[in-house]
Amino acid sequence: MSLRIEIGARAEQKAVEHLKGLGYEILDRNFRLKFGEIDIIARDGEMVVFVEVRYRAYSDFGTAAQTVDWLKQRKIRRSAMAYAQSRRLDCPMRFDVISIEAKELRHFSDAFY
Repeated sequence: MSLRIEIGARAEQKAVEHLKGLGYEILDRNFRLKFGEIDIIARDGEMVVFVEVRYRAYSDFGTAAQTVDWLKQRKIRRSAMAYAQSRRLDCPMRFDVISIEAKELRHFSDAFY
């Protein structure tokens, strides 16, 4: 496993632990389609939450959360709709971003629509 993949996996695990600590139920991880991937899919009460996890060791060129641009958001939305259709979900959904920079974790609920 490359160092980049290993660091990403550790960041996602931190995010999972954070979400579980908030009482979220983890439904799926690394849901992949040909046009995108969702890092974490969780349930927060009746809400299904699609979570993008971003890690940056340094914020010299912007924060980790700022890297979730409109193109990435579009890919996540498309993947989320495919997931919802495949599971026949009929519930509210939202998109969160978890940003990990150095040792600080920040959770942006309802980060985009």
